[in-house]
Amino acid sequence: MTALHTCTLRRLRELLVRREVSPGEVLHAFYERGRAVQEALHPYIRLFTPEESRAAESRQGGEASGEGPLAGLPVALKDNICLRGHGTTCGSRMLKDYRPPYDATVVCRLRAAGALFTGKTNMDEFAMGSSTETSWFGVTRNPYDPQRIPGGSSGGSAVVVATGASPVALGSDTGGSIRQPAALCGVLGFKPTYGRVSRYGLVAFASSLDQIGVFARTAFDAGMVLEVIAGHDDRDATSLPIAAEPFTEAIARCDVTRMKGVRVGLPREYFIEGIQPEVRDAVVDVAHALEDAGAVVTEVSLPNTEYAVAVYYIIAPAEASSNLARYDGVKFGHRSTVQKRKREYGSLVDMYRYTRSEGFGAEVKRRIMLGTYVLSSGYYDAYYGKAQRVRALIAQDFEQVFRQVDVLLTPTTPTTAFGLGEKVNDPLQMYLSDVFTIPCNLAGLPGVSVPVGYDAAGLPIGAQLLAPRGADGLLLEMAHVVQQLRPLCPPSSHPYVVGCAA
Repeated sequence: MTALHTCTLRRLRELLVRREVSPGEVLHAFYERGRAVQEALHPYIRLFTPEESRAAESRQGGEASGEGPLAGLPVALKDNICLRGHGTTCGSRMLKDYRPPYDATVVCRLRAAGALFTGKTNMDEFAMGSSTETSWFGVTRNPYDPQRIPGGSSGGSAVVVATGASPVALGSDTGGSIRQPAALCGVLGFKPTYGRVSRYGLVAFASSLDQIGVFARTAFDAGMVLEVIAGHDDRDATSLPIAAEPFTEAIARCDVTRMKGVRVGLPREYFIEGIQPEVRDAVVDVAHALEDAGAVVTEVSLPNTEYAVAVYYIIAPAEASSNLARYDGVKFGHRSTVQKRKREYGSLVDMYRYTRSEGFGAEVKRRIMLGTYVLSSGYYDAYYGKAQRVRALIAQDFEQVFRQVDVLLTPTTPTTAFGLGEKVNDPLQMYLSDVFTIPCNLAGLPGVSVPVGYDAAGLPIGAQLLAPRGADGLLLEMAHVVQQLRPLCPPSSHPYVVGCAA
């Protein structure tokens, strides 16, 4: 029988339903695979043993052997998603000992569906980064080349799926933090419409941009998870009043004939000077394949896209400054102490200052200071207010374009994975890694990155598909078609990456 860690979620479910394997065997297989890649790539902050996974499920009243749609199936969680009684660190020293007393809504829904959790994945600190190099728990490495970054901020979740340490994983996407690492690690990364999946229990970075989504190896697997976690939640004020859809039914019926008459737009602003030629060529090749399958491919324009990065790095830090103000060392999280500092506090403000200086890393401090500045008296209108107005223009561009086309096809990233340490001291270059993913978040759209090729160095290339708000089902169908048109198989001899989907 095929090694369990190489199986898709769909295949594992078939094996469990037919009782060819047990939930315990599945958990053990993925735990052993996780152990095999953890030392070399460090995708987990905490890898759960099978006993820990089952004990946590049992305490919460789940039924691993029940009839839920994900019964007995493993799921990894990014470490900014609250799991009751288990560390939720956000990759930060500030929360290194934090144990939430409640579950995120997505965790409740996964557990009710019978899922089991493999562990908490590594991430850029408080999801602020594009390389998973800013985690207080150490860097995560790309499975295709351990000397390169896996992308971020959800790099750990991308790596566990790419290596078979978990069949699927949850991440969060604020400016591309699911789609960008998915592209750089050769897996599928799906960001739902903003508000489609509850954010209750997701530790906030930028509340108007954050969205929980899914890493998987196939669109069908992503649909299986999205069916469970999507839907309205009264505990999230931004949750949309839209019920979950039977995404997998539509995907199962979908083949390349689905493309006949579908209007696909290629935004000229996403094919910019400086993009890696192999990335551009791979996406254009997908466009030709879609056209051959019956799609109508046209060039379109999103003129305000050029301002997206600047707008994002005003709005996101401003919201981060507000959200992270709660970490002051008083109620929970890291606190600087007299014993550690070998000095006495002169005032409460001193305690705040020492605590936040010690608890946050350089990138988080940089964004807090930037956000505080743009919200300060005399600068609010000049920066934050103007950024919000330009954000509205970016969203209008998408609305107008989606009157002409059904979906957009773009590169996910301008280049394939770059080297560890290459951009960590150059914030502007690091921020530009998300130039193609940020506009989607500003407009609240669903987006997906699909692996479509490799460059000359054997590094994965991702193509991004975007659709109107609420068209998550269409996007999953399109991703499924692209995977049929461009099936990719990593080298079977690769020490870390799993082969073709089984």
